[in-house]
Amino acid sequence: MVCLGNICRSPMAEGILRHKLDQHDINAGVDSAGFEPFHKGDPPDRRSVEITRKYGIDISGTRSRLFNVSDFDHYDKIFVMDKRNYMDVMYEARNEDDKEKVDFLLNQINPKSKNEVPDPYYGGNEGFENVFRLINQACDRIIIDLRTSK
Repeated sequence: MVCLGNICRSPMAEGILRHKLDQHDINAGVDSAGFEPFHKGDPPDRRSVEITRKYGIDISGTRSRLFNVSDFDHYDKIFVMDKRNYMDVMYEARNEDDKEKVDFLLNQINPKSKNEVPDPYYGGNEGFENVFRLINQACDRIIIDLRTSK
């Protein structure tokens, strides 16, 4: 899961998907990263922690890290939150196999739409609630796909 600073959207997505994987007893790795070094090592934004906690998910222990080209080797899919993240990740891709792994998270809900998960950082709590809802729907779809591919 990739967003800009790895403190709002992508740690929420990591936490939501990890929670759903655990609920469905699916053994899969999930992580999050960003491209903005300003927040490297920071915990998630308190509003992200609060909204996920509201739904029984604890992301308080995650820490922001930068996307690394080795992520292509460690993960089968790399989900991005917006067009800028998509361009950043694609720039790091070493070959076509890497590029094939990259997709917009919300394409899980509306395939090929390239819809963006809005960045809630400068908004209020309602923005975080909306982002949670969108990510939750996309993660539900990922779980369905994983369960049917077993």
